Amino acid sequence: MEMTTALWSFALVVGVLTLAPGVDTALILRTAALGHRRQAWGVITGVQTGTLTWGVLSSAGVTALLTASQVAYEVLRWAGAAYLIWMGVKLLRSRGGEAAAEAGPAAGGFRQGWRRGTTTNLLNPKVGVFYMAVLPQFIPAGAPHFAAGVALTCVHLLEGLVWSAVLVAFAQAVRGWLRRPSARRLMDRVTGAVVVGFGVKLAAAQ
Repeated sequence: MEMTTALWSFALVVGVLTLAPGVDTALILRTAALGHRRQAWGVITGVQTGTLTWGVLSSAGVTALLTASQVAYEVLRWAGAAYLIWMGVKLLRSRGGEAAAEAGPAAGGFRQGWRRGTTTNLLNPKVGVFYMAVLPQFIPAGAPHFAAGVALTCVHLLEGLVWSAVLVAFAQAVRGWLRRPSARRLMDRVTGAVVVGFGVKLAAAQ
């Protein structure tokens, strides 16, 4: 397999993964829909930071620890599940007044969004296992393993950024409806339920 073919093939695989709804999608939509554009891009950048980290670690062979060590995988899995459930419950318990207060400058910080996106991605062991299992299959024989792995990861990053930009644009389009406290509460309830659901799913996964 030549590198060009590998890049296109990997782009197709991770493209499907990128479009699949997940906790990252829910966080980006919720943050952008509430008008926190800077924070939404912080979340997006954080998610891509996590993806790049997993890709680099996989290219270096470090993520093999997740498949070789049951303890390492379980620790990361339970930490990720606990974080998602905590974040989801926090959203479920939010009130309309709190949501309105979040519209202030302090709530729209890029750094806050980046921390949330990075933490969410890095505490998801399934992303690490995906890269460990799939990425090596697309590295052409004879190609520099690390450099080729990072190049393939960058394809995933590019697709993630494009799709995230679409999500932000969509969220901005419905922002007017979400100015109402009742709509904000509904957004928090839906997002919270989705995040808790993913946390429970991660905790129950074998």
